[in-house]
Amino acid sequence: MEKLQKGDKKLLNAWAFFDWANSVYTLTIASSIFPIFYSALFISEVKHIEAFGMVFKSTALITYVTAFTFLIVAFTSPILSGIADYVGNKKTFMKFFCYVGSAGCIGLYWFSIENIHLSLLFYFMGLIGYWGSLVFYNSYLPDIAFPEQQDAISAKGFSLGYVGSVLLLVVNLAMVMSQDDGAAKMQMMRYSFVMVGIWWMLFSQYTFYVLPKGVSSGHKVTKSVVFNGLKELRVVWQELKQNLRLKRYLIAFFVFSMAVQTIMLVAVYFGEEEIAWANNSEKTTGLIISILVIQLVAILGAFLTSRASSKFGNIKTLIAVNIIWMGLCFYAYTMKTPIQFYFAAGFVGMVMGGIQSLARSTYSKFLPETDDTTSYFSFYDVAEKIGIVIGMVIFATIDQITGSMRNAILFLFIFFLMGIILLFRVPKEEEVSK
Repeated sequence: MEKLQKGDKKLLNAWAFFDWANSVYTLTIASSIFPIFYSALFISEVKHIEAFGMVFKSTALITYVTAFTFLIVAFTSPILSGIADYVGNKKTFMKFFCYVGSAGCIGLYWFSIENIHLSLLFYFMGLIGYWGSLVFYNSYLPDIAFPEQQDAISAKGFSLGYVGSVLLLVVNLAMVMSQDDGAAKMQMMRYSFVMVGIWWMLFSQYTFYVLPKGVSSGHKVTKSVVFNGLKELRVVWQELKQNLRLKRYLIAFFVFSMAVQTIMLVAVYFGEEEIAWANNSEKTTGLIISILVIQLVAILGAFLTSRASSKFGNIKTLIAVNIIWMGLCFYAYTMKTPIQFYFAAGFVGMVMGGIQSLARSTYSKFLPETDDTTSYFSFYDVAEKIGIVIGMVIFATIDQITGSMRNAILFLFIFFLMGIILLFRVPKEEEVSK
């Protein structure tokens, strides 16, 4: 097809449509049906399992595996982005991770405690496929959109993601709720995982068709090129030292993202274990409804945050959103009833989409003039992933030692407080130019 120019509406929409394709993973696998499915595999009174030669609390095990996956992504993404930048074909890598993730989702159909290691491998594939593709997806943003377009198209991507993922979740919810027997409900959940994999793979094709391949260099991958990404990260870090605004923002992002991503990844496990549901049926229905509430409110949240940032500025808006997150940590520590959980879900939805969308577009707007956007977004993603690893390990360790996820989620308050303090230290544009 004819190459579309930067800022072209069709190009922007095709980029944003990838959120429609891959967000079903974050909703069904990471946030709702899989956590419910995983928790249901364990007897309510016995929440421990032996794996890798150790005995883990079930919630701590999945949190540790998640943290390990993010550690792998953090180390491999700069290497792969360096190769993509050198060869000039970032779309190929984006496709690879998309298909690995899709296959992992389909593989979750066979998830079982008896084959826990193989089962966790499928979980690992889905997680690494999703996050691995994002480094290349995010790096396209400054390539396809002008600075004044980036907040809006980033928010549109997240909104499309929420609409698409909620649409599929409603279908999956109907499938699960159509069954009365517990085993039949579990089978419907397994079918849901397969549907996510197919949806992800199928709808990505439009994005892959429209997005440019990249700036082709004609170079071939050699041994020296493999670690080129790590060298580029060092270059980016040296450049960051000369860019006070971007450096301070990235440090703040590292800290508050650590807490945001951890909460998003453990929210349903928390609701399953810490909330006093009347019975298992109410628990399953209640958890899925709360996720629907989060996703639907998040569409409004992303829109309102985008509007607020245009009126008050990105940094002030991010500070306000972090203050809300901080309050939610205290509230989560005290809540016990389903009604309280639904109330918290509404607030989480309001600030979840907004902070993700605004954090990404703020970083993009703060970038210096450069053609090497992949390396800068690789650095952004590495910071995010390492932050998630630290947040998840701290959360899992507190959960494992104290036996309560309440203590772990209260601790995350510290990260939001530090994030707010660091955001106040980000200089304004006029201060930088002096």
